[in-house]
Amino acid sequence: MNIYGLLLAAGQSARMGQPKQLLSWRGQPLVAHVAKEALTVPLSGLVVVVGAAEDAVRSALRDLPVTIVPNPDFAAGLSTSLATGLRSLPATADAALILLVDQPLVTARLIRQLINAYQSRPDVLAVIPRYHGQRGNPVIIAAPLFCELCQLSGDHGARIVLDRYADQIVWLDVDDPAVVTDVDTPAAWQALVGERKQLFDNNR
Repeated sequence: MNIYGLLLAAGQSARMGQPKQLLSWRGQPLVAHVAKEALTVPLSGLVVVVGAAEDAVRSALRDLPVTIVPNPDFAAGLSTSLATGLRSLPATADAALILLVDQPLVTARLIRQLINAYQSRPDVLAVIPRYHGQRGNPVIIAAPLFCELCQLSGDHGARIVLDRYADQIVWLDVDDPAVVTDVDTPAAWQALVGERKQLFDNNR
């Protein structure tokens, strides 16, 4: 089964005020951290869609075995990055794991859980994680939905399409808030960094 990782890292980070892709997390750019987590799991390949701050993001990924795909229309919204990434996948792709660059807490272990859930039910169209009833990311989406997802426009993600196929989705309940933790603003970032520092101090 060919499952490809698709890391969306092209956004303008308007609410953050600086490129989220390049925020420092554990001593490295956030985009590199998320990519490295994905590279430790059995994916057929990892595609990173870039746009805003493209040169710097490319530099952050230069030593990693990823395929970098530019999205010249990144300013038009998330849907353009999703479509760009999906169109770049080979025809042999069975599914795509959609990763967001602003979720630093997502681990390789969590990604493996999603992959295992999909491999046990290859007849479904998607696997979506859920934390205490709250829908999260990343998600795995089967190839039959790729064309429909590529028709989206604006700042819409996959949710608008997935909701049409509720009876063909596997919900993976996890005890990990990482799936619902993202960083869109400086305040959210500082809070996350502060929580991590406190956890480190408490474990010293």
